[in-house]
Amino acid sequence: MVNLKSALGADELTNKKAALPRALLAELLGTLLLNFFGCGSVATGNVIAISLAFGLAVAVIIQGIGHVSGGHINPAVTFGLIVVGKVPIIRGILYVVAQCVGAIAGSAILRALSPDTMENFLGVVKLSTGTTPVQGLGIEFFLALVLVLVVCGACDAAKPDSKGIAPLIIGLSVSVSHIVGVPRTGAGMNPARSLGSAVVMGVFDHHWVYWVGPIIGGIAGALIYVHAIGPAKEPEVPARTYASVATEEKELQNLTGRKTISPA
Repeated sequence: MVNLKSALGADELTNKKAALPRALLAELLGTLLLNFFGCGSVATGNVIAISLAFGLAVAVIIQGIGHVSGGHINPAVTFGLIVVGKVPIIRGILYVVAQCVGAIAGSAILRALSPDTMENFLGVVKLSTGTTPVQGLGIEFFLALVLVLVVCGACDAAKPDSKGIAPLIIGLSVSVSHIVGVPRTGAGMNPARSLGSAVVMGVFDHHWVYWVGPIIGGIAGALIYVHAIGPAKEPEVPARTYASVATEEKELQNLTGRKTISPA
């Protein structure tokens, strides 16, 4: 049975080694920058440019704060990792709060630094004409599912070779998702990012879609990776038998020219 105390992670609130305040600040700053740069690209009106902007922003931010907080910058990622036991519950909830605050701050700064003529291009997500809420829910579900699946795969501890390129791979998954999602739902795929734009612009049309879809999708992606696909396994170290040890000792003697003195 899972240890409830460990799952909650209440000890991190007082444990200075957990560096929780630094991690929360990192998540807040990360989502602030994501909304500023990602949503700021919407003014281009080009789906490819917007997709690349969001993907590259995610990659850059993860590279900058990943070692501090894990670089979630998305409640869908956080909830997914909570469910599979990778993140304590209390830390996860605090992460989501920090992410939402950061996203709102980022959108507010973007609006303050943009002319009034750009108010319709500040990243508010909405369903395209003809897209039903159920369809939008499905799109957001799959966008977050693939994101969290990639996060789990790229950051698998048993795959150290992918550690260096993990931010770029995750960013590319965000770009691919935006190419598919922007024409249909605006590609929220991140509840905090969607909330930031909605709060600053006061637009909450079908806003529940941008929370329920990504969170369920993120949880599904994490569960699929851990329980269906299976995490990578570290290569097994061959057991050293007596014969192999004896052979190594003999080879060492040949190299050094020394003889083993038998005990009397």
